[in-house]
Amino acid sequence: MALSRSTRAALYAALPLAALLSSPLAAQPISGIYIGGGGGLNIAQDSDIDVSGPLGSRLQAGGVSRSGQAEFDNGYVGVLSLGYGFGNGFRTELEGNFRQNNIDTISGFRGAGRVTSSGGHQNTYGLMANAFYDFDVGDVFGTGIPFTPYIGAGVGYAWTNWNGVRASTATTRTVIDDTDGQFAYQGIAGAAFPITSVPGLSLTAEYRFFGTLSPELDVRQTSFPSGVTTRGKAEVENLNHSFLVGLRYAFNQPAPPAPVVVAPAPAAAPAPARTYLVFFDFDRADLTDRARQIITDAAQNSRRVQVTRIEVSGHADRSGTPQYNQRLSQRRAEAVAAELTRQGVSREQIVVQAFGESRPLVATADGAREPQNRRVEIVLR
Repeated sequence: MALSRSTRAALYAALPLAALLSSPLAAQPISGIYIGGGGGLNIAQDSDIDVSGPLGSRLQAGGVSRSGQAEFDNGYVGVLSLGYGFGNGFRTELEGNFRQNNIDTISGFRGAGRVTSSGGHQNTYGLMANAFYDFDVGDVFGTGIPFTPYIGAGVGYAWTNWNGVRASTATTRTVIDDTDGQFAYQGIAGAAFPITSVPGLSLTAEYRFFGTLSPELDVRQTSFPSGVTTRGKAEVENLNHSFLVGLRYAFNQPAPPAPVVVAPAPAAAPAPARTYLVFFDFDRADLTDRARQIITDAAQNSRRVQVTRIEVSGHADRSGTPQYNQRLSQRRAEAVAAELTRQGVSREQIVVQAFGESRPLVATADGAREPQNRRVEIVLR
């Protein structure tokens, strides 16, 4: 079955969504509401023009082809959006957009004579619903610059306006000045570069393929010297390649953890610490080498001070469900208690508790990953 040019373009625009569903990469999540905006260069593809109605019949009767083509100058595009991130890499948003390209030339219509002048411009106004997926790749090729690529796809409705589009020959003047709304679609590929000094703010760079189903616009042609005007319909195409830069701001994003400042040791031997923090990797309950070193310090100091009880309290961040995080914090606390016992601490002195995500060290939005909340606290009593 042969597919129309617009249908093929719609299928191409849907390919990023298929890739989105099959990608194995982990997400760098946005949680909650965000706003965005951008602008840049819009390249409109050449548009076929097919004339029908009384004017089409008149052209055909006069031995003139009913088909022509419009070529556009490069134009501009602007986009504003309001979205929501689900904390797992997926985002959805509502978008308003505008594009404009001036007519460069109109050609074709074989048998009509040479086009001596042409002009006008194409405007497109659209409302879209988009879905995105963000990929967590760390930074740009190990440079330390934060970098989050993403892909997306959208559908919606757009109004195509040919404003004062005209083409003149020695004997005719043809004008298209009308607006038609059609189903619209787009595929998006881009990258966000977080501005670390402003939590939640990112610079974005995007490519978008944007198209609509074929609009039908009123067309009229006036013949000279008779002055007779004949009307009809012109089916045109609206397919665009857009390159944008912009800004995106996500509300309620947690600030990066403050750097840990280690005070120099005083000349006198310090008193043994009574509280120790053991941190864990994401979704893990096994002990790192650094964690074992901290537990060893706690075990040794428990023998240097008068300790009657050692409280071991497990915690988790908010990236999972409360039930899962409760079990995860219990496993972490039990892993620390087992290491204390291996270091010679009596198991009867140890009290194990698990608080899940209920007592964060750093307050975050639900679903956010926070390394300082993935911990076990050891308190010497």
